[in-house]
Amino acid sequence: MAAPRNPDLVERDLVGEALACRRGERLVFAGLDFRLPAGGALVLTGSNGSGKSSLLRLMAGLTPREAGVLAWNGSDIRDDPAVHRARLQFIGHSDALKPVLSAGEDLAFWAKMRGHVFANSGAAIEPALARFGLGTTAALPCRYLSAGQRRRLALARLVAAPAELWLLDEPLTSLDSEAAAQLLAAIAEHRAQGGRVVLSTHAPIELGGATRLSLADFRPTPAELLA
Repeated sequence: MAAPRNPDLVERDLVGEALACRRGERLVFAGLDFRLPAGGALVLTGSNGSGKSSLLRLMAGLTPREAGVLAWNGSDIRDDPAVHRARLQFIGHSDALKPVLSAGEDLAFWAKMRGHVFANSGAAIEPALARFGLGTTAALPCRYLSAGQRRRLALARLVAAPAELWLLDEPLTSLDSEAAAQLLAAIAEHRAQGGRVVLSTHAPIELGGATRLSLADFRPTPAELLA
């Protein structure tokens, strides 16, 4: 792997250097740098098509990068993809719920997929549902949930199956003010415990001490596009 250029790389930081991403035949962004320490937050902004979702998928190891370095604790995330997947939770545009399962069953399924098996699943699932105002919907099939409830249920995975790194693509979509406040409280608690958060947004969002990264600043140059 290519070693990060930064000589004072802090242990366990997630670092991106000179990143470039291609989607189909189009170079989406190039020359992108960031550094995310423990307790840090990175807020991605930019117009539709600027590469916010592509960058999150790249960080998750789901999309190959065109160029650059993406390292955790000084090691390229491609060196051990399974280890990298185990340290993150990725909540994308799709809520990825099974309509025939109840809200509680669906959350337990995702927790199990993440390797969290509980002798009493309620000990973890019920608090996660309650954290996002879904305590009364545990037995309700997901097909009956509203768009906002579905989004809350997807976000409840963050609590039911903890991970060091949260990657959240437009997490405020379909949330009312109460649910948005619940999410911000969960993010603050996660960061206070040393967790990391990267989220994309079109809506105003305030995260204390967060770094803001506009994807518009990393549009490819004409020379890069020609190359």
